[in-house]
Amino acid sequence: MASLQPVRGTHDILPDDFRLQKSVADTAAEISSRYGFKEMTPPVFEFTDVFSRTLGDTSDIVTKEMYTFDDRGGDSVTLRPEFTAGIARAFMSNGLQQQAPLKFFCRGPVFRHERPQKGRLRQFHQVDVEILGVPGPQADIEVIAVGAHILETLGVIERTVLQLNTLGDTASRTTYRDVLIGYLDAHRDKLSADSLNRLQKNPLRIFDSKDQGDQAVMADAPLLGEHLNDHSRDFYAEVCDGLDALGIAYAVNPRLVRGLDYYCHTAFEFVTDTLGAQGAVLAGGRYDGLMEQMGGRPTPGIGWAAGVERLAMMVGDAPPAIRPVVVIPLGAEAQLEALKIAQQLRHAGFTADMGYSGNMKKRLDRANKAGAGAVIILGEDELANDCVTVKNMETGEQSEVPRASLIDVLAPYR
Repeated sequence: MASLQPVRGTHDILPDDFRLQKSVADTAAEISSRYGFKEMTPPVFEFTDVFSRTLGDTSDIVTKEMYTFDDRGGDSVTLRPEFTAGIARAFMSNGLQQQAPLKFFCRGPVFRHERPQKGRLRQFHQVDVEILGVPGPQADIEVIAVGAHILETLGVIERTVLQLNTLGDTASRTTYRDVLIGYLDAHRDKLSADSLNRLQKNPLRIFDSKDQGDQAVMADAPLLGEHLNDHSRDFYAEVCDGLDALGIAYAVNPRLVRGLDYYCHTAFEFVTDTLGAQGAVLAGGRYDGLMEQMGGRPTPGIGWAAGVERLAMMVGDAPPAIRPVVVIPLGAEAQLEALKIAQQLRHAGFTADMGYSGNMKKRLDRANKAGAGAVIILGEDELANDCVTVKNMETGEQSEVPRASLIDVLAPYR
């Protein structure tokens, strides 16, 4: 092999980065559990229809980014590009409708063949929350609140802005869609090929276009908020009142949309200017039509997803690694006893490692690099006296300790 490198858009998560990313995901899981979310996970790949039917045949994910292949049985399967569709499929496959409302938390890898950029990879990781079966705005308030709580706990919320919008109900959106298509039809000559393709099927997605010509057209486009019926306005007002009551600040962004028909009412993103042009770190919305589109019974839902790598970049520093106790045997006779001591420590709740090879200086240097809080030295004298020498790696002090008292003496290093 000419080059043993990871595939473009993937990377090895080495221990320091792993500890940081695990801390981010564990924080999200722990905070979500306080709100009653139960952790679950759908498979890492699904039948392709699960995603193509839900993400829309004009979306970038379906047309450009999905990792899709035929398996040996001839079935088309896709590595998951997001969690929501798999969770909705699991909700139906497992007959969970009778248990609704349900609150799920998920985490794990997702896959998109997009252009790698800062904090965006082709295999990356997400945390995700979903509430299924609650039609009212209380669920919208709660999923935003748990997202804000996670960002606050991670220490990054001050570097984000919560952008909020309403997509209205189906009736409002249908009225608006006709108005928007009428406006865009008059500007067809200025739209990109992608936007012309979306014009009839998915016109709201043109708001997301990065094409400068499209952006110029959309700058004067009519806005959905101007075409809401009373129910949609009342729903949105209740969401805003709930966020105000919880002290969660937000900025109304009337151009924040979700292009697929099953989205409705609340759309939101926590965005930052610290990660380059792609500023969303946590984004979601209400999708009351999703289950029905997948062939199930109508079931309201709302949720969000956040990229773990992008959150980790904002957090910056990994939490301190656990400091081990390192056992150093001197001489062949001490090897087995040292092994027994290390195992005793592990069963007593310590992180213990062995320092086998090299002279004493090299072993102590390695223990120091590993962040050891203490080193246990076991040589001929210690064996003869049924004791060990414990060296405090912070102070350099060392003392002989009877084997029977070792666990108690090492308690500060646990």
